Amino acid sequence: MASTSKGPFVAQISCPSHPEAILIEDYHAGDMICPECGLVVGDRVVDVGSEWRTFSNEKGTKDASRVGSAENSLLGGGDLSTVIGAVTTGAPSFDEAGRPMYKNRRIMNSSDRTLLAAFREIAQMSDRLNLPRMIVDRANTLFKQVHESKSLKGRSNDAIASACLYIACRQEGVPRTFKEVCAVSKISKKDIGRTFKLIVKNLETDVALITTGDFMSRFCSNLGLPTSVQKGATYIAKKAVELDLVSGRSPISVAAAAIYMASQASADKKTPKEIGDIAGVAEVTIRQSYKLMYPKAVQLFPEDFKFDTPIEQLPTQ
Repeated sequence: MASTSKGPFVAQISCPSHPEAILIEDYHAGDMICPECGLVVGDRVVDVGSEWRTFSNEKGTKDASRVGSAENSLLGGGDLSTVIGAVTTGAPSFDEAGRPMYKNRRIMNSSDRTLLAAFREIAQMSDRLNLPRMIVDRANTLFKQVHESKSLKGRSNDAIASACLYIACRQEGVPRTFKEVCAVSKISKKDIGRTFKLIVKNLETDVALITTGDFMSRFCSNLGLPTSVQKGATYIAKKAVELDLVSGRSPISVAAAAIYMASQASADKKTPKEIGDIAGVAEVTIRQSYKLMYPKAVQLFPEDFKFDTPIEQLPTQ
């Protein structure tokens, strides 16, 4: 006979002869079997798998699954409400096979519709920026907080969604520039920046300061620069900040100028225009930051940097 030990919440089933053995669940037969002696410890196990297999290539675009979309805890009803449309004078409520058509979007309140549209926009922007799911979830949560607080009434939902994605990136330690978010959004950089400041002020959320190191690996990778140049540029940017050579300059422009200096000293030389296209910084801005760093170039390079061009022969601007 199977032995069970009742805890405070669930009953745990185990084999009486081998209580430490991990039972094998046979969903086809509905049994739980001990792998050591073969004893059927429990039966009537519920199969949590799909009701049937779905072959989408044979069914066209229709999926035979009846479970609907995944639950969304950020929506009012968890997005689980479903009703069968009644026969009206408009479009038929049954498909070509005579099955009733399920329409749950028609009865959604305006708040849930707004949230769904924003979540869809955030997901699309995240796909274009190749961002992981955890950032999408954080951006969705931020948008819901803003929406429920009603502190940004009158602001475009697309602008709020873009700003929430920007904040989520910074909070998760993978910041993106305003220009990068603007490139995948329908909103201007200025509007995203204004909305970002309003959200931070109203929600009192913590946003870590961005540093040059946050962008260095991505910029160097997109420029096709080797690891040695990336390490050199990271050291140069960090040293320039420590020596207070670039006070008042944004971390992005400092990172771009450091990449320019490191690449010019190596065999993989890049122009300010090439770097600016990747970093989203104007060529003039890179040259200005570089000009501030150049007089102290000897102190900026790491000791193990492999020079292809001596410091004395580096461009002055």
